[in-house]
Amino acid sequence: MGVFGAVGILVLALISSQSQASPTTPWIEKGSLIARAADCKCAPGDRCWPAVGQWKALDRAVGGRLEKVIPPPAVCFKSFEGKPTYNAAACEKLKTDWLSQQWHTDQQVDNMWNYYANTTCIPPGNPNEPCLLGNYPAYVIMATTKEHIKAGVDFARKNNIRLLIRNTGHDFMGRASGYGSLAINTHSFQEATWHKQYSGPGNYRGKAVTLGAGVQGREIYGRANAQSPPQVIVGGECPTVGLAGGYIQGGGHGPMATYHGMAADQALSFDVVTADGRYVTANAEENQDLFWALKGGGPGTYGVVVSVTVKTFDELPTAGLQLDLAAGQDSELFWKAVAYFHNRAPYWVDNGMFVYYELGDGFLHIAPFVGPNMNMAKIKRVIKPLIDDLDAAGVGYTTRWEEYPSFYQLYIKMFEDEGTGVNAITGGRLFTRSDVENRGNEIIEAYKLTVKNTPVIIGHIVGPGHGMPKADNPTHPAWRDAVSFSIATIPVEINATVAEKAAAQNIITNVTGPALRNASPNGACYVNEADLQEPNWQQCYWGSKYARLLRIRKKWDPNGVFYTEATPGTENWKVIDNRLCKIR
Repeated sequence: MGVFGAVGILVLALISSQSQASPTTPWIEKGSLIARAADCKCAPGDRCWPAVGQWKALDRAVGGRLEKVIPPPAVCFKSFEGKPTYNAAACEKLKTDWLSQQWHTDQQVDNMWNYYANTTCIPPGNPNEPCLLGNYPAYVIMATTKEHIKAGVDFARKNNIRLLIRNTGHDFMGRASGYGSLAINTHSFQEATWHKQYSGPGNYRGKAVTLGAGVQGREIYGRANAQSPPQVIVGGECPTVGLAGGYIQGGGHGPMATYHGMAADQALSFDVVTADGRYVTANAEENQDLFWALKGGGPGTYGVVVSVTVKTFDELPTAGLQLDLAAGQDSELFWKAVAYFHNRAPYWVDNGMFVYYELGDGFLHIAPFVGPNMNMAKIKRVIKPLIDDLDAAGVGYTTRWEEYPSFYQLYIKMFEDEGTGVNAITGGRLFTRSDVENRGNEIIEAYKLTVKNTPVIIGHIVGPGHGMPKADNPTHPAWRDAVSFSIATIPVEINATVAEKAAAQNIITNVTGPALRNASPNGACYVNEADLQEPNWQQCYWGSKYARLLRIRKKWDPNGVFYTEATPGTENWKVIDNRLCKIR
């Protein structure tokens, strides 16, 4: 998944204001008449909302793990829901904690991106104003067992309450936020069981690991590297990504994806709590349709994943390069340099590489090129044509070349930590080999337009289909010919009005989106890093796989117990007056 490094997060932080105002949500449709004409989930204040005694019974059923959601920044505000909360010392500590990605992950329901939470209850706070919950859930079960998860699913289903699944809060698209909901937090599921020789269903017989739902990327990279022999898995580049959650359920790209394939390609088995409260295993022999859907068919859509078993691979020596174009260069020369780099995306993929970069109007920060199974001599030989072009054109740049005994060591030394507290919306586009080879300059022109309207593009050179056998999963077919994926981001001020939020969304959907789409007729969208208002999202996210996914969703969750926006089966669901409603 995408990550903002030092350059990208600074750009967004400088643009996004931290002032306070009442939250406004442009994507919520208004109109109580419409709400009354629809089948809506129960929300606080409704007659159907469970009584206090029912919530207490649920708390007993989960061993006291039910918690009322109170935003941590409430300590920086006068009150929360009528109760005094301001604490000057706690507020000062929270301002430091707020900058830690792991701190956010460890909270009840926090998102590292604030926009879809629709709350102004964030630091620095205001001791004269109340903290507002916004779109965060009303209650959360801090689950530690599958029985806790089952109890939450059963309670939400029987009481017609919106249900959310949250494992790490690494979510760009607000799919773990929802007013009046019950959340199930699975972050405590941290187990990792290593298999020297997988012997389960299917024809794979190599090394594997079974991961709990809460295991995060950087942590499992380290635990894998500590095995004998050292192992590596396909995971995201961001340290806080929860591998068993929305990441793998959305497909999952990352630094080792060009070399080994998508994260979903590595899945061997899932343990899941389904919408009817059953605990089932889904693999090549049991519940095969559910197994197929979980391998990229949408996050939080078919059940609550408790664990997943994935392939692991022997570690390899890995070399890397950080390259930055010098600031202040002539615009024409700058974009010529960007074209030298990006038009070679098929070449980088053909050499098994992954590249992460941040691109803005006048800056290109590549950090890093990743060369699995390369030493210093090889990576310099592979990248030499780019360096030669930059030198011949007189482009200014700086480089940092590194080589390590393993990918893990390169990851720790060369990947930059992501930022937190970003208030922004995203769009994105996947570019295929044929698009880059035949329309490379058109893509560059689309990039030019994009960075004139948004501060930064988060880019990835990645080719999960390169040299790989055909994968049997629902990820968009374009991924198998992919060589590049880009995320466009636009910050939104915390105190933005509905009109201002709508204007930002319009840029993503109707300005930068069409430019990127028109430059890539064979491209697609990535489920986890895209525009929620993407036209024809079913086709853009899943292409020809969507019809089968819809049938599977209707089979396993016919009544809509689970909901995450723009996923199979949600076409008739709308948020109206803050309530999630099924339109008749």
